Amino acid sequence: MIRYGILGFGLHGVKRLVPAFAGAKTSQLIGIWRRNLDKAKADARDYGIEIMFATARELCASPEIDAIFVASPDACHMRDSLLAFDHKKPVLCEKPLAMNAEEVEQMLAAARKANVQFGVAQCFRYNRSVNVIRDWVKAGRIGKPIFATGHFYFQSAESQRAWIYDPSLARGGPIGDVGIHCLDTLRYILQDDVTAVTTVAHRDAESGGVEASSAFAMDFRSGTIGSILVSFRSPYRSLVEIVGETGVIRSENGLTVTGMVDVQLMQSGKVLDSQQVTNADAYCQMLDSFSDAIEGRGQYLAPGEDGLKNQRVLDAAYASWQSGRKETIS
Repeated sequence: MIRYGILGFGLHGVKRLVPAFAGAKTSQLIGIWRRNLDKAKADARDYGIEIMFATARELCASPEIDAIFVASPDACHMRDSLLAFDHKKPVLCEKPLAMNAEEVEQMLAAARKANVQFGVAQCFRYNRSVNVIRDWVKAGRIGKPIFATGHFYFQSAESQRAWIYDPSLARGGPIGDVGIHCLDTLRYILQDDVTAVTTVAHRDAESGGVEASSAFAMDFRSGTIGSILVSFRSPYRSLVEIVGETGVIRSENGLTVTGMVDVQLMQSGKVLDSQQVTNADAYCQMLDSFSDAIEGRGQYLAPGEDGLKNQRVLDAAYASWQSGRKETIS
């Protein structure tokens, strides 16, 4: 059993991580730290968390904590991860890993120096819907993929994460917040890397210094064309679709972790195969996979090295928005 401390406990911890730890088999939530000590005390009491640490350093140094889950705002990820690595603690860090690829490279170097596991919390790699799509594509059921599409929308006015509009804390708006989920999912399904990005994005009166909505196109190394649409202004929707030479695989709500999800294989507008799955335990599976990797029982599906690839695409997407040109990725 790997004992975790959450560094930067907040809304995500309450909504996703506390329930995930409750359902995990090899991962246990032992302690938390957050800047507001009064809120931390209340959280520890309300959610039955054993230890409330007064400082982030105390959490990372504690012999009662085996691994750190970094759930702070984006701009704090590097600082918090480096602190954990200084104490030889494995780190599972929320996405995006940092504010730019240079920061991620520093995090990777520190993890290697400490000789500990470092992963990014790309939970959708553990969605059954995503893995059905991946398996069907790999099996050649739609031939060579031509287009790969991911959509993710939600109304940010309903979110309590006020920092997502602050460019000093967030790596942009929906591109960095949920676009990176779509990007990672498409890369995982296709088992391919992105070589170039072209971005269109719009701000509005509420979004301030970050984008409110965006569409960006990607060149994959294999020749597949990718497209991602994300927004803070539309009712919740997530879609994954792969168009191949002989058919289409489509999953409405493919990136959700609630309810039942359909994955369909279609040809000429007709459904040839369909599978209904639940992704309800994706976060549990993610936590236990990382714990198993720490103990040498398996391989975590989203290592930090893979997070660096995502970060480089993310950086290119924002660079393209600013330049108005296609940006290549080395």
